[in-house]
Amino acid sequence: MELASDRAIRARNKVGYRLAHWPIWIFVFFIAPGPMTFALFAHGFTRAMAAWMAAVLVGTGIAGLRGRLPGVEPSPYIIRFTEDRPNPLYRRVCYTLAWSEAITFAVLNMAGLVTAIVTGRWWLRQIYEAAYFPLLATICALGALGWLPRVKASTKGEGQERRFFYGTVWAVTVAQPVLWLLWKLLPQTRGADAFKLVAFLSVLAWVGNRARLGLLPRTRPIIPGELAVSD
Repeated sequence: MELASDRAIRARNKVGYRLAHWPIWIFVFFIAPGPMTFALFAHGFTRAMAAWMAAVLVGTGIAGLRGRLPGVEPSPYIIRFTEDRPNPLYRRVCYTLAWSEAITFAVLNMAGLVTAIVTGRWWLRQIYEAAYFPLLATICALGALGWLPRVKASTKGEGQERRFFYGTVWAVTVAQPVLWLLWKLLPQTRGADAFKLVAFLSVLAWVGNRARLGLLPRTRPIIPGELAVSD
């Protein structure tokens, strides 16, 4: 448990701090076209991916210079975690996209593993092509309605909502590389695919539980207090 009043306050975000957050949003927007991201990990980098990366660099660079990316603002937007302030559109868009990708990639990879175990064949590419954008759009719609943590119209619940967001991000970003490594190292058999699924779910559960306990960065509950700064 952490008191908001115990946290250090900064009036401005240092240049290094802002630059450190920019690559995060480059990554978030770059992987947004899920089937392309699947092809990247399956077959490597292509000219189309390079063009998309250039567009993302330009777009996020402009947004960052204007202070329209979370963590890249000239000064922190949220000072009081319980303050009822309007949640800026750029924050809602960025966090909605991050939520959508984290959930969509995890769900589709689980679906691909289950399908492979049941049928004995890998259909993951077809699953991504058919289901990625519909699922992404559904979660984005939930974000547009303000039904996801950190994308509500008000920042009043930020002290708790950031826990859910970062807990999900930690779990998925740790579990996905583990699954990718197992996919590269192990054969595509029912037994190996079952092991991959169990390992993937186990990592998600283990990391998620550590986040629930507040043992990972930015996952400690912050109760109402005086001042705080949110990223």
